[in-house]
Amino acid sequence: MTGAPVPGLEHAFDVEVALGALEDHGETRQGHRRVVPIVGGSVRGLFDAEILASGADWQIVRPDGTIEVDARYTAKTPDGAHILIHATGVRSGPPAVLEALLRGEAMDPSAYYFRTVLTLEAGGEEHAELQRTIFIASAVREADRVTYSAYRVT
Repeated sequence: MTGAPVPGLEHAFDVEVALGALEDHGETRQGHRRVVPIVGGSVRGLFDAEILASGADWQIVRPDGTIEVDARYTAKTPDGAHILIHATGVRSGPPAVLEALLRGEAMDPSAYYFRTVLTLEAGGEEHAELQRTIFIASAVREADRVTYSAYRVT
């Protein structure tokens, strides 16, 4: 009997997500809730698609400033397939860096931690493999967008 295989990473695709204005919902039973509308963007790589203005990132801001990411949005491929992208993760870092990001200031991505786990949902056999794979991403927060590179976990 052998041990479990050691996972590896393969670059899969790059994403640019355009963001709308942050909505601060205040303290809720879940914590400090913020919602960031997703208003467009693109996916390039393993599949190409345009991100539709149909989703949002429903965030919880922890007392230490760490942001729990829970984003869901739809991308549409040139052949008309819809792919639901669900990204969960965290963005954390020194308070001054997180506050600067909130103000829309450019920050060196190495100054904060922004990682997500991606699961994809798609109809039809052409994109079925996307549903049988876990992806992880390293992301960058900009004033009006998030960009990230996604890696297939092998």
